[in-house]
Amino acid sequence: MSDTSSTPDTRTPAQIEADIERRRETLAETLDEIGVRVHPKTIVGDAKAKLASSVDHTLGRAYVGVNRVVGDVKGQFVTEEGAPRLERIVPVALVMVGVVGLLTLSTRRRRG
Repeated sequence: MSDTSSTPDTRTPAQIEADIERRRETLAETLDEIGVRVHPKTIVGDAKAKLASSVDHTLGRAYVGVNRVVGDVKGQFVTEEGAPRLERIVPVALVMVGVVGLLTLSTRRRRG
């Protein structure tokens, strides 16, 4: 193997200075980028963005789930043509009226 450190540098002083200046600029850019990445505002902003994305994803999934449940419930009370299924609606309505009536009576007895 040859030792590259013993190879003579054939660059001119102006070329060496230009290389040093380019490396300084690159190093300064890298340090600026690191400074921005580790700045508390950047870290907080990134955390907020991740949280917002997670919440959006969760809300989207919840919306799809609720939409599915609503569709399933609607399917129980409406035919495919959109006509109401009275044989299912009437019993549910009667049960609801009974529950509201019992709650009303219970409330009146407590007050009286």
